[in-house]
Amino acid sequence: MPELPEVETARRLIAGLALGRRIVGVDDADTFVCRPYSPGELRAALTGRTLTAAHRRGKTMWCETSGLDGSAISGPDLGIHLGMSGRIVVTAPDGWVAEGGDPPGRDAQPRKAEWDRFTLEFADGGQLALFDKRRLGRIVLNPDIGALGPDAAEVTLAEFRTLMARGTIAVKGRLLDQSKLAGVGNLLADEILWQAKISPATPVNRLQRKDVERLYRALRSVLASALADGGGAHTGDVIAARRPGGRCPRCGHEMVHGTVGGRSTWWCSWEQAARP
Repeated sequence: MPELPEVETARRLIAGLALGRRIVGVDDADTFVCRPYSPGELRAALTGRTLTAAHRRGKTMWCETSGLDGSAISGPDLGIHLGMSGRIVVTAPDGWVAEGGDPPGRDAQPRKAEWDRFTLEFADGGQLALFDKRRLGRIVLNPDIGALGPDAAEVTLAEFRTLMARGTIAVKGRLLDQSKLAGVGNLLADEILWQAKISPATPVNRLQRKDVERLYRALRSVLASALADGGGAHTGDVIAARRPGGRCPRCGHEMVHGTVGGRSTWWCSWEQAARP
């Protein structure tokens, strides 16, 4: 599913191209993506407003909306979840189209109109759509972000040390726990642990201070690279080696596969071997 870099790409797209455009229509007919709302409920809540700000914590994205008819009382927050492979598509008044989210190149088939699961129509003739072939995205008003931990791109070293200090959970499981650290998914976790040369199965309470600091540096580096090149979590250095017969890009030893933290996991058999 889209991880922090993909969601941030979508957020930046909305912030750059969709804010301040008055909403004159809403297609909320997809009752699965828009559950629990009935068709027309989201349209009634959003029509006449504008998106005023776009935010993200981890993989969760939401937009603030304006009041109606100049009212200082703001409207509901519009939560947009990209699901497994969703993308945000913004159309300018002149028809120019920009996309953000899961990279388009991963979808071999051309985009079809019926895969636009939720659409805002703007007064200037453009639109914002949630394109989601798998239909696993979600639209919700006023999303609850209270259960999320600090954003992985903003967490401080002190906060990171604290969340890695307690418990016997495997370090990969801790990285994936959105209530502790929001934004890291399966691919990012494998890349971060590989860069830090740490076994994914290491209990967090066995990590030494130098291990935690190395892991934090890897977290920062991996996120910066994923955001800079636009390819997201799929562009990490070890990702192509996550396959049967794959070799560590650094040392050439065989990559190993297993389940850690309930997720399919790959690691270097030499550099990330579990040690006493």
